[in-house]
Amino acid sequence: MRPSARWLVTIAGLALLAGGAIAAGRLALRGRTAAVRADNAAGDTTCLSCHGEKGSFEQTAHRLTSRPATRDAIAGSFTQGANVLRTSNPALHFRMDSTATGFFETAVTGRAPDTAMRSERIDFVTGSRKGQSYLYWHAGDQLYQLPVSYWTAVGWVNSPGYPDGTPYFERPIAPRCLECHASGFQAVTADPAVINRYRRTGVMLGITCETCHGAGRDHVGRERSLLHAVLPPAIVNPARLPRPRQLDGCALCHAGVAAPRTPAFSYVPGQPLERRVEWLARSDTGAIDVHGNQVALLERSRCFRSSLMTCATCHDVHRQQRDLVEFSGRCLSCHAAQSCGLFTRHGQSLVGRCVGCHMPALTSKTILSTSRGHDIRVQVRTHWIKVYPQFQVP
Repeated sequence: MRPSARWLVTIAGLALLAGGAIAAGRLALRGRTAAVRADNAAGDTTCLSCHGEKGSFEQTAHRLTSRPATRDAIAGSFTQGANVLRTSNPALHFRMDSTATGFFETAVTGRAPDTAMRSERIDFVTGSRKGQSYLYWHAGDQLYQLPVSYWTAVGWVNSPGYPDGTPYFERPIAPRCLECHASGFQAVTADPAVINRYRRTGVMLGITCETCHGAGRDHVGRERSLLHAVLPPAIVNPARLPRPRQLDGCALCHAGVAAPRTPAFSYVPGQPLERRVEWLARSDTGAIDVHGNQVALLERSRCFRSSLMTCATCHDVHRQQRDLVEFSGRCLSCHAAQSCGLFTRHGQSLVGRCVGCHMPALTSKTILSTSRGHDIRVQVRTHWIKVYPQFQVP
C-alpha cells in the first residue's frame, strides 16, 4: 500500500474513532438533566443572558410566588391605622410594623396598660396576586407561617386556617408546601419529628427557569464549549415533551393533594410525576375544589378529552396574562362564535366572553380566612371547561 493510501486510511480510522467517541459521549450524557439545586443551578440571570426574549418571566406570578420581605414585595399597608388587624377577641389585635431593622407582625394581648406582646420578623413573602402569606425563621433554622396574611381588596386577615382571636404562631412550613412556592430549600433531617428545619443558605425563592427546565449549570457549560454543536444540550424544553409529561410539569403544583414518594425538590422535568408523588385527588372522583386542582379539572373537560391541548395551549408562563379577552381568543381557535347557543341573541358581542361563561371564578371551599368573625373565601377560576347556565351572558 502506498504511503498516501496508508495516511488516508489512518485519517479515516481516526475520524471513525472520534465520531464513535462523540456518539458514545452523547449517549452517556443524554438524560443528565437533574432537579435544580443551589450547587447545580445557573440562575435566571444567566438564562436570560442568552434568552433575553423571556425576560418578562421575571414579573410573573410564578416567579414572584416567594420573595425576601421588602417594602415593594409586601402588599399590605404599614401606615398607622391601616396596619392593625382587629379580631373577634376584644383583648387581642395584631399590628404590622415597618422599622429600620425589618418588617414585623406583633400580637398585642390584653388591655392597656397591661398588655403582652409577641413580635416575629417577616422573612419571606409568599403569593403575589390574590393574596399573600408570610413566613418567619424561629430557633435558627425552623420555618413557620405568621398569623396574619393579606387578601387583595380585603386587607389584613387571619392566615387561612388560623383560629380567629388567638395569637397563634406555630404552624410549621413543610417541605411539600415550599416545593410549590420556591425552587429550592435544603431540609435538615437531624430530628425526623421536626418537619420544618432548613438550611438558611442556598435558598432559591420563587419558581425559577430551572424549576421547569432542569438544572442549567451543565447546559450553560456545554453551550459555551467549542463542542456545543455536537454535545446534547442537557436541558429540558417542556414544549418538546410528550403530552402527559408536559402536564406533569404543571401538575406537580396544580393537581391537588399528593403524598410525596421522594424528598421535596427532587422532581426532574420530563420524568413521570408518579415517581415523585402519589396522587390523592387528581383522579376524577367527584367534587374537586377549584384551588390547586387546575390540571384535574382540565382533564375532566370535553375540550381536553377531544383534543391534544395542554396547559400551554392557553398559558404562556413566560409572561403575565390577565386579559380574559385574550384567553377567550384561544377558545375561538377551535370554536366559532356562531356555534354558541347564545349567538342568535347576542351576536358578535359574545366574542371575548368565552372564559367568563365557560370558566367562571368559583368560591374555594378549602381556603378560608376570617376577619373579626366573618369568613373570607377566595375565588379561583375553574379549569373545568363546560356550560355554566348561571354564568351565561344575560
